[in-house]
Amino acid sequence: MSSEAPSSATPSSAAQLAELEGQFRDQATAVSDRAGWEELRLRWVGRKQGLLRSLMGRMKEVPPPERRDYGQGVNRLKKLVEGELEALDQKLRDREQGQERAAAAVDVTLPGRRPALGSLHPVTLIRREIEGIFRELGYTVAEGPEAEDDYHNFEALNFPPDHPARDTQDTFFLENGLLLRTHTSPVQIRTMLARKPPIRVICPGRVYRNDNDLRHSPMFHQVEGLAVAEGITVGDLKGTLQAFIQRLFSADTGVRLRPSFFPFTEPSAEVDITCPFCQGTGEDCKVCSNTGWMEILGSGMVDPRVLEGCGIDPDRYSGFAFGLGIDRVAMIRYGIPNIRMLFDNDLRLLRQVRG
Repeated sequence: MSSEAPSSATPSSAAQLAELEGQFRDQATAVSDRAGWEELRLRWVGRKQGLLRSLMGRMKEVPPPERRDYGQGVNRLKKLVEGELEALDQKLRDREQGQERAAAAVDVTLPGRRPALGSLHPVTLIRREIEGIFRELGYTVAEGPEAEDDYHNFEALNFPPDHPARDTQDTFFLENGLLLRTHTSPVQIRTMLARKPPIRVICPGRVYRNDNDLRHSPMFHQVEGLAVAEGITVGDLKGTLQAFIQRLFSADTGVRLRPSFFPFTEPSAEVDITCPFCQGTGEDCKVCSNTGWMEILGSGMVDPRVLEGCGIDPDRYSGFAFGLGIDRVAMIRYGIPNIRMLFDNDLRLLRQVRG
């Protein structure tokens, strides 16, 4: 639009009003968008600095004999300007509505748009995979309360009141003698109290400990397994764990058992696997501290006193138990460096895991 301002001299003839009319038409022709239309409107009919308002205000400056013709000429110019502005406004509105309809139009020849789908959490994916493996091995899934009592969480698992292992659990205590379970082992106790051998169960679920760093969370997920029957040996334990680990990770994953101690198993063993990051070489690998091995779970033969406390004859039956952290498996599987990332509700992590 031309930025040339209309003449500020007082029009005193029809010729001068006609000149203003020509200026308006030229400026209206140059309008191509809403901003240009608004600028034109303010210039000609604006309340504060509009030219038409200014022309009407100069009526007293016109000689009396010419005022009648001057007023009629200004009124004709006003009607022209307002009419043209209204027509131009309608033209712009029609064009804007057409653009909106075009933008909202659906091309029926295009493929349909897939809706955004959610995805399962990495921990849920690993838990379901573990459950599937053990179901194929003949195990069932057992669950229990997360708010436990001292008997099922400690005493029945061979933790006497003054046992130092209780201090390593960093327990969250509740009212009325309850506590947040520190492992899913209480589910094993409840299962043995409710059922008679043979028993083969896994116990997945949330557990709680007062611990929080890069590799530990106050709330995390465990899955524990229990098998009780006649004639079960350490060989059955090792064979079961080897079959499980090589199915979960890869067929060439190495497995080794290291002597350890747990109050509810005897003998007990930590289970290591060849590091999946360096393939067991240990070369420049910070994850396994250059050893080529990574601790993955704890295991052992169920202590006869635990069996006896659950009403199972330890002279007839034997069993093994094991447990691992689902969160740690998820970190290994998906290359997650900090366990807290699993609980930050970051959609980018879910999309990355989903691929």
